Amino acid sequence: MLKKSTAAFMIVAALLCGSLLTLGVTGYADIFGRAAGESAAAALVPPGGLQEKESQKLGTALSLIEGYYYEKVDRTKLIDGAVNGMMEALGDPYSNYMGKETAEKFEESIEGSFSGIGAEVSSENGKVVIVSPIKGSPAEKAGLKAKDVILSVNGATLEGMELNDAVAKIRGPKGSKATLKIQRTGAAEPLEYVLTRDDVKLETVYAKLEKDGVGVIEVTQFSMNTAERFKEELGKLEKQGMKGLVIDVRNDPGGVLPVVIDMAEQFVPAGKTIVQVEEKGKKPEVSPSKGSSKKYPVVVLMNKGSASASEILAGALQQSAGAKLIGENSFGKGTVQTSFDKQLGDGSLLKITIAKWLTPNGTWIHGKGIKPDIAVAQPDYFSVAPINKSVSLQYNMNNADVKSAQTMLDGLGYKPGRKDGYFDTATKDAVKKFQSASKLQATGIIDAKTAEALELALIKAIQNPVNDNQLNRGIAEVQKEIQASLSKK
Repeated sequence: MLKKSTAAFMIVAALLCGSLLTLGVTGYADIFGRAAGESAAAALVPPGGLQEKESQKLGTALSLIEGYYYEKVDRTKLIDGAVNGMMEALGDPYSNYMGKETAEKFEESIEGSFSGIGAEVSSENGKVVIVSPIKGSPAEKAGLKAKDVILSVNGATLEGMELNDAVAKIRGPKGSKATLKIQRTGAAEPLEYVLTRDDVKLETVYAKLEKDGVGVIEVTQFSMNTAERFKEELGKLEKQGMKGLVIDVRNDPGGVLPVVIDMAEQFVPAGKTIVQVEEKGKKPEVSPSKGSSKKYPVVVLMNKGSASASEILAGALQQSAGAKLIGENSFGKGTVQTSFDKQLGDGSLLKITIAKWLTPNGTWIHGKGIKPDIAVAQPDYFSVAPINKSVSLQYNMNNADVKSAQTMLDGLGYKPGRKDGYFDTATKDAVKKFQSASKLQATGIIDAKTAEALELALIKAIQNPVNDNQLNRGIAEVQKEIQASLSKK
């Protein structure tokens, strides 16, 4: 989509950047829009507009408010509110209005850096939902997950709030704190996360060569320079003798459509379909590849945080290049957005869903996502909830925090023997062993210091590639295909 489309959701991220990665202002980072000037819809204002009666109604409402409201009103806010109302009436979380300030931040994020918590978000049924945290951001480090619902920020509820306003609550200066109340599926009570806002730099491509010639390229977002960076890193790996490739788009919220098409062409044979885009009242427009296939095997890693452009890439490589998809079901965003800014004339911006996209075989994955060829789940401690540090946990207690602590202890190898939330003798012994190893007083009681130490140790475990089931399975699958290819020679 347009460069601005992508930025639109990033804007929220920019606003939220203090804690998470890229929070979208209204929906996900719309990465499917077309570049500015590439869409006729973006260049011209279609005929229509307000009819005389409609114009009179809105004008009368504005006059009555200005004339009779008991306090002085801000005319600009009223106009912005009216436009926001129209966008919300569409019932589409990916179509939204951004005022001048938000639109400017939207631009910043698409260029590659911003400040905030670092998470992509969308608005769904009046709730602010995380699409994906950005790699290395405060949001990712804290353990925020795709599909988490942000209930409040620093005590201020976000329920029913416009996404732009919600983002304004989340954002803040670098170094400031953002206390988030999170509702997570499977958690009986809301979770609390305290994040320190920071600058978020969007390096979008990371590459490395693993043993046996297996290359791994992680793509965290499809920004304007991502295709170029991808080609650079892919070329380096190939020169190093790479024999197979793992492309990791887990927790990648999307990006710019021309960018993902450019990347897909590195693997999809010429003439085969990369994506189909269907606008209102028109037949799907097919985007055929102008590239060529690779001789080496390719697999794609994805999870429920893989959205939009990530899904386009996954679908294209699976259906048109024979790549295997490994991991979890993807997010399920199958629409395309374009940004309109010049038409409004005051620095504000409208991001509107203009089409839906289909995989090469014509499947619309919206709301359903793409299923992996090989389903692989991460260890349970990868998604464990943080521990409430205001109350010490000890023998004979039974609650969700004890369950989280047991899951952490088990993941770290201290084997409490159970993960059901009951603090028994075996759990106490496991806590003592952890405390001794961490040079803490071995009391068997999980106080705030012990809880913090547990969480820090767990983060290190999660960041250790050895524990990444999905990545390891992806590498193993590529190694298997390499061996199979060699045996045929």
